[in-house]
Amino acid sequence: MCVPNFRPLLARAVIVLALLSEPEAVRPQSSARDAGATSWLCRESSDRQRMLEMEERIRPVRRRAAVIMAAAILAASPWLGWWPLAFVLSIMAGFAGADRLMPRLERPEYLMFSAWVASALTIAVAVALSGSHGTCALALLAIPVLTLNSRFSTRGVTVGVLISLALAGAVGFGIDHSTVLANPVLIIIPVALILCAAVLSTPLAQSDIQHRSDAVIDQLTGMLNRHALASRVRELTEQADITGEPIGVIVADVDRFKLVNDTFGHAVGDVVLKEVAYLLRKQLRAFDLAYRLGGEEFLVLLPGGELRGAAELAECLREAISSVPFGPGVSVSTSFGVCASRRGEAFDYPAVFARADAALYEAKHSGRDRVCVADEDNARLAVPA
Repeated sequence: MCVPNFRPLLARAVIVLALLSEPEAVRPQSSARDAGATSWLCRESSDRQRMLEMEERIRPVRRRAAVIMAAAILAASPWLGWWPLAFVLSIMAGFAGADRLMPRLERPEYLMFSAWVASALTIAVAVALSGSHGTCALALLAIPVLTLNSRFSTRGVTVGVLISLALAGAVGFGIDHSTVLANPVLIIIPVALILCAAVLSTPLAQSDIQHRSDAVIDQLTGMLNRHALASRVRELTEQADITGEPIGVIVADVDRFKLVNDTFGHAVGDVVLKEVAYLLRKQLRAFDLAYRLGGEEFLVLLPGGELRGAAELAECLREAISSVPFGPGVSVSTSFGVCASRRGEAFDYPAVFARADAALYEAKHSGRDRVCVADEDNARLAVPA
């Protein structure tokens, strides 16, 4: 049987569930490397990559916590009733909806930050519903703040802290301003905890950024490396199993790069690699992914990319590189191999990559500076410039 005065219980349930559900967002098919794909929340592509990977780490822990909370509600149902379980079910449904929405977004950080704001608002509303007795619970607003540094850049952290402070002040003075004025500790302590949570989490986030950058970023070109590729392939494989969307693979290789090094020196060769990396990133959409495999070889992953679209993009990349002068007497061309998984089928990355690499091999031996495509029947054809 439910207890008569259930408002405080409802408020506490909302608070706990808000902490458990604070925004889980699906990793999108994103990590664009060019300036056009950045935003005020993710000023660099590495910010978005770190945000998504951190969400991947948090997700299973949050799910286990939600299961524990649901079990606790079931155990307490003779006293609380069954209604709190509806909160858990609605949160799980919201996560499922986000899983399908996020891959379609070019800038997933906006949805993630909106969800973070929603979680802070939920806590504030729950505290407000509990009345003057719940004013001390404003300190719970410090918990979402702990996750800001792990997800967002300094701008996002600053805005999040300001929002939390504004909510603490609005709820604290809105519930019973006379009590807060008579006992300022009720608002001073929550504000101090919010600021301390932001300050103390900063060095940990900065350390994580440094180690992550060293691990997944190619230091010469600024592109993602093979380590990051392996992680992303696992994610795309799981997504393709759910959505059935095709995934395109483009493999690129700078033509006669050894001749560039031998003729102009390794310093010029490094400049060529940096410029090629920039030109590749500049042509890609926000949710396309570019990697340096090593040496003068690059790879592009195209979530949702069918074979024809991938071939057309490869041709655009080829033209962009061949039309740009790299210095006095330095001209560079690039060969491309293209393949894509079929719509509705699982993404077998090793098989798709092998066929794209074979198409690249054919482009090299057919005269270079061209795009060759591995079609669904393993026949390879050149795409004319």
